[in-house]
Amino acid sequence: MKPMSLEENTGKLQASEDEVNGDHSQKISSSRFSSLLATKDRDYLLSQDGTQVKVSDLEGKVLGLYFSANWYVPCRSFTTQVLVGAYEHLKSKGSNFEIVFISSDEDLDAFNNYRANMPWLSIPFSDLETKRALNSKFEIEAIPFLVILQPEDNKYEATIHDGVELLNRFGVQAFPFTKERLEELEMEEKEKRESQTLINLLTNHDRDYLLGHPAAKQYDDGVTSSVKRNAFRHWAGCLEVPVASLVGKTLGLYFSAQWCLPGVKFTPKLISIYQKIKQMVVHKGNEDDFEIVFVSSDRDQAAFDSYFNSMPWLTLPFGDPANKILAKHFDVKGIPCLVILGPDGKTVTKHGRNLINLYKENAYPFTEAQVDLLEKQIDEEAKSLPKSKYHAGHRHELGLVSEGTGGGPFICCDCDEQGSGWAYLCLECGYEVHTKCVRAVDRGSMVDS
Repeated sequence: MKPMSLEENTGKLQASEDEVNGDHSQKISSSRFSSLLATKDRDYLLSQDGTQVKVSDLEGKVLGLYFSANWYVPCRSFTTQVLVGAYEHLKSKGSNFEIVFISSDEDLDAFNNYRANMPWLSIPFSDLETKRALNSKFEIEAIPFLVILQPEDNKYEATIHDGVELLNRFGVQAFPFTKERLEELEMEEKEKRESQTLINLLTNHDRDYLLGHPAAKQYDDGVTSSVKRNAFRHWAGCLEVPVASLVGKTLGLYFSAQWCLPGVKFTPKLISIYQKIKQMVVHKGNEDDFEIVFVSSDRDQAAFDSYFNSMPWLTLPFGDPANKILAKHFDVKGIPCLVILGPDGKTVTKHGRNLINLYKENAYPFTEAQVDLLEKQIDEEAKSLPKSKYHAGHRHELGLVSEGTGGGPFICCDCDEQGSGWAYLCLECGYEVHTKCVRAVDRGSMVDS
């Protein structure tokens, strides 16, 4: 077979893209999905078992175009943990929803293995031109990516490009993914935030308590706690602590898991800060108090038990529905994550982890007023910092920067935690560290090394 030249290939791909793209403002025709998904030689898609399904059967349906690949772990996770369940639920309710898989797999075996887990349709792996044209039309730059097309609205603004985020955020409630439905869900979220309390966040019809360690373990730092006094009953060796006893306290919701290495590294630091805040609150002698609740993403009871055993605070029971509900409510996209709630149960910040890294126990009570005060203090202290330093962990000179002088949010190259504001930055290679992480050395020792 004669190899196809670059010019011939480009021309053929362009013709396919022109066929797919079309005018966004044109009226809907009966062959709308056919013009996207079929070719002159193929008028079908593949079902999970390999059966051919006519593209014309999709007319009148809400259609999801799923760009994904077997080789990418986030794709596999979203497919198996979110999309399959949502699809099967919607189909069981008789909804007019369908999905078509557009593969970015590297070979046919990977495509077939991945597709075996998908109860929806697929474009044949061999149809590279249609797949490339769809990737171009919808400007796919990252996967997983889920485009939602409406059956009776061909306008560009009716096309949903963030289906992955919407399903992670709203689940099947997002269906049928119309502008009106999404506005309703946004309003419901707003109302939930405004009416948010500890009671409606942390309890349900079957449980009005959290779990805590026996008092001798949980409070071995000698801090007297109202939580300890209000704890009662035992559950699998743990105390049952009424959620009502936490009302009026500043509360941290700690989303983490034993399998998450950043979480395992951050937990000892959080424990230290937690105990310092508890002592600080007692010494102030006021009514303030601070507590943390572990919200687990562990995969089994043994991992949960082992991880929670290292923590001095409270937890939701393993497998409790509230673990996933809270992660969705606060739109937790990665762990570890520390969400701070005020004494009224309202959200203070979703960036508690970053504030702990930056300000340690001084971040308490994590309010905007406290953060503003700390930022002003750091700005004042920065005036006395050297304009440059040599750091034991790096061979180049580091210069002092702020957000206004070339700095910004960063990951500290020394402690691997988040940072913002003032930092020491290597202009030569981009190495950046917290000011507190610099281990200063003289220039001569750097040259000698």
